[in-house]
Amino acid sequence: MRKLFSALLNYFVKGLLVVLPLGAAFFLIFWAFSSLDAALNLSDKFFVNPYTGLPLYIPGLGILSVILIILLTGIVVTYLITEPIYNWISRWINKLPLFKFIYSSVKDLTEAFVGDEKKLSEPVLVEDNQGFKKIGFLTQKDMTSFGLPGDVAVYFPWSYSFAGQVMIVKADKITPLKISSAQAMKFIVSGGVSGIH
Repeated sequence: MRKLFSALLNYFVKGLLVVLPLGAAFFLIFWAFSSLDAALNLSDKFFVNPYTGLPLYIPGLGILSVILIILLTGIVVTYLITEPIYNWISRWINKLPLFKFIYSSVKDLTEAFVGDEKKLSEPVLVEDNQGFKKIGFLTQKDMTSFGLPGDVAVYFPWSYSFAGQVMIVKADKITPLKISSAQAMKFIVSGGVSGIH
C-alpha cells in the first residue's frame, strides 16, 4: 500500500511540474488578453444583435482594434510625419508637465525593449564590496554629467517582476556577459531558476 501511495505521489508531482507552469502561462496570457480586450472593446456600444435588439459583444475586437491603430500610426509616422511636425508635437507635449512625465517615461521604457535603439542590450555582472554578484543591464556608460566620472548606470530588474532599480557603480566593477539580453532578463525575472541555454 505504501509503495502504491509513493508511486501515485511521484506521478502527481511529475504531472504537477508539467501542468502547473503550462496552466499558469495559459491562464496569465488568457487573463491579460481578456482584460485588455474587455477594457478596449467597444463593439457592444456600436453593434446591435439584429435578432434580439441587444448590444452585440464581439470577443477579440478590442485587441484587434488596438493592433490596427498601432499599425496605422506606424504607417502615418513613417510616411507622413516629417521632422518639423514631429518637433512641433514634441514642443506641445513638453508644455504639459504631467502628460510629458508620463509620456516620456512610457516612451523610454518602450524603447528599452523595442525599436531601433534598444536600451537594455548590454547585460553585465556587477560585484559589490561584500562579494555578491548581480546581473543587470548597462544603461549609461558615462556619468560625468552627474559629476561622477568613471561611474556607469546599471539597471537591475527584480525577480518575478518587471520593476527594478538603477544603481551607479564604478566602471571597473562591471563585467560584460556573453549572453543575450533576452537570456539575461529571463534568468533574472525567473529568480535564477531558468537556466541559460
